[in-house]
Amino acid sequence: MSPQAALHSEIYLAYVAVVAGILLVSGLAIALLRLLTHRDVSHAAKSFTAWLIMVPTVAAALFLGSSATIVFIFALAICGFWEFARATGLIRERWMSAVVFTGIAALAAVVLAAGFQQPPASGVGTFMALPVFVTAAILAVPILRNRATGELPQIALAVLGFVYIGWMFGHLALLAHSKHAYGYLCYLFVAVELNDVAAYTCGRLLGRHPLRSNISPKKTWEGALGALAVSLGVPWLLSFSFPHFGPAELILTGLIVGIGGQLGDLSMSVIKRDVGVKDMGTAIAGHGGILDRIDSLLYVAPLFLHMVRAFHQVY
Repeated sequence: MSPQAALHSEIYLAYVAVVAGILLVSGLAIALLRLLTHRDVSHAAKSFTAWLIMVPTVAAALFLGSSATIVFIFALAICGFWEFARATGLIRERWMSAVVFTGIAALAAVVLAAGFQQPPASGVGTFMALPVFVTAAILAVPILRNRATGELPQIALAVLGFVYIGWMFGHLALLAHSKHAYGYLCYLFVAVELNDVAAYTCGRLLGRHPLRSNISPKKTWEGALGALAVSLGVPWLLSFSFPHFGPAELILTGLIVGIGGQLGDLSMSVIKRDVGVKDMGTAIAGHGGILDRIDSLLYVAPLFLHMVRAFHQVY
């Protein structure tokens, strides 16, 4: 991945054109809705404005190359953990939070260094092993501070924050070194968002039966099944992203996004519901926080990477 490679990548340029077209149509639809119906579309307009910032930011990171993409992904992970630590109160445990921040930075360093190794896969082993060392460091904090009372919840939150937000999401960065990086990354960014939109749209139009009423009251079985159906079809429509995939990989890719994406969203809803917050942050107007935007990828990224490794050489 590099600026020159991006300019010559038919896959990258195709995704830029497709997403630009979707944004143009969406903007016109919001404007026409406001003009013809005089309805309040301020929330939709605010959300659309945020997309006008988020999409070019992601496109720019991919355009600048693998190092920029890796830094961008782990910057999101660090911001996401900050939101998680603040919402759960873990941020008050400065030493444990510092260990997790350091662990996420170590993940970034390992993935960046892998780009200078031949093949890059030689650095993947270190990435996979890092949770062992970070967990050990987290467990060492109360020992070094000579504390035993009330430490278990903080230890559990720190381990969860590192593994779920740092390590699992960090699998996305490992794809930046792949020879199919543009196809894999562009597809995941687009397909996960289409899955979210399909779940919302099908739920609003057809939803009758709550999916998990105590976790996310507005989600329905109809929305979930509609999103799954859409996600199963998208790999075939965007199969140019991975021309080396056979039918089995295309089906698995659809299942990973369609089911994994919704599990990621619901898992974050469990955390938010338990700590009593609607959104994990306010960083993105109309969308909530960073975690509210990337929660589906926390599940999808590692599942997709390991699926690809099972069938093909990633690097």
